[in-house]
Amino acid sequence: MAPRSPFKTAAERSEEREAKRMAVLTAAVRMFNARGYHQTSLDDVAASLGISKPTIYHYLGNKEQVLIECLTIGMNQLLAAAEQARLIHGLGLERLRAFLIDYAEINMNDFGRCNILTANEALSPDARETIRLRKRRIDATLRELVAEAIADGSAAPCDPKLASLTLASALNGPSRWHRPDGELPEREIAVKLVDFLTAGLAPR
Repeated sequence: MAPRSPFKTAAERSEEREAKRMAVLTAAVRMFNARGYHQTSLDDVAASLGISKPTIYHYLGNKEQVLIECLTIGMNQLLAAAEQARLIHGLGLERLRAFLIDYAEINMNDFGRCNILTANEALSPDARETIRLRKRRIDATLRELVAEAIADGSAAPCDPKLASLTLASALNGPSRWHRPDGELPEREIAVKLVDFLTAGLAPR
């Protein structure tokens, strides 16, 4: 059997790079959430990881690019959750409920919270528009799921736009008050909140 090469393969190098990149993003997003974007510097992030600031530039670029990556990860998680919900066969309310539970849970995690706690004004105009368009996709998906539940009779007739705004507002709240060291895990909190909210959508 040939000895293993001491040099890493391209796949191993790529995996290592991605792991380091995610370590930087995770450290950054936690500081953004705890201190605020403007009160966090890349020097702070680098120090928390025991690396130099140029290392962050190497993997991610400047501070705004780090924030954009953090926001994009959170929104991509929500979009993936919406796609998963759409695969559910059955009533529209079941698909809506599945998405809402994931929505609430994601917004209690690091990258989801960043989308709620960090104002878009922190970004340059071009970056702000990119993030705004992605958020509109998430809002539109939620509205569509509400409309589908109304259409098949599993939800009571109501204004889909108003209902989706109300649901999103309620489920964005835990990103501000939930604590990871609390008594209940995120999933359990999400289920309890969605049970409460969807009870109001039940047909009369």
